[in-house]
Amino acid sequence: MKARGVRRIGAAGLDLCWVAEGRFDAFWEEDLKPWDMAAPSVILTEAGGRMSTYDGNAFSSYVPNLIASNGFLHEKMVERMGDYRYDLS
Repeated sequence: MKARGVRRIGAAGLDLCWVAEGRFDAFWEEDLKPWDMAAPSVILTEAGGRMSTYDGNAFSSYVPNLIASNGFLHEKMVERMGDYRYDLS
C-alpha cells in the first residue's frame, strides 16, 4: 500500500465525514475524545465505511485510537498500524 499524499484538516469529525463522502480514503488518529467521534462514526458507517482500533478490534468511542476507511483499505491500514499501538497505561 502506497500513499500519494497525506492531508489533515485538523478536525477529526470533518476528516471522518470526508472519508464517508469519498474525499479521503482513510483516516487515523490517537487521543480522540468520544465527542470527536460520536456523530461522524454514524455518518461513516451508514456510508459503508469501517472503523476500528489500531489493532483491528471493534470501534468504541471510549478507546482513544481510531482507524477509519472506505472499507476497501481497512485491512491494509490495520496491518500497517499494527505495530503502532496507543499505550493505554
